[in-house]
Amino acid sequence: MADYPHRGGGDAPEYKIIREIYEHEDAQEEFEYELDRALEAGIQTIIIEPTRLGDETSRWISVGNFLHKTSVLAGLGSLICGGTWPDRGYLFLPLGAVSVVCAAVHTISWQTDPCSKYQVEGDIKRLPRLPLHSLTTSTPVVLVKKNDFRRKVLHTTVSLAAGAYCGSKIHKWYFQ
Repeated sequence: MADYPHRGGGDAPEYKIIREIYEHEDAQEEFEYELDRALEAGIQTIIIEPTRLGDETSRWISVGNFLHKTSVLAGLGSLICGGTWPDRGYLFLPLGAVSVVCAAVHTISWQTDPCSKYQVEGDIKRLPRLPLHSLTTSTPVVLVKKNDFRRKVLHTTVSLAAGAYCGSKIHKWYFQ
């Protein structure tokens, strides 16, 4: 069981290697099933050998990260522009809208996905305890589980604040 070592106790395994072994024509679906099981089990580190699955997973995580960062930066930009130039809605309203939309899409599409708890580890040298020498590929995708609570709180708070600020300004301009 070298692909599923335990830390001890009742904890989730430390790592899981999804091996690129094509035993039958449904191998790609089997790789995806293994990844889903590993994600749902909350394994700390997942090493993906199959190139296609690794690329798809990496892109999915990158899009989620992009939405998160866009939501936070647009929200902060909206709040800063609104605080600096409160009468220039053409500056802060679009930023507030982008922030809210990105946060909503992230919440709907990524929040419930167990893959959103992981980040792609770009520097494999930071993972010395993993048996990377036993892999059949020289370019595995390594997913590391991260606590994303603060990230979620940050983008939710910033986008709600930006949305509330923009909404209050619109209400003030048109209904008072």
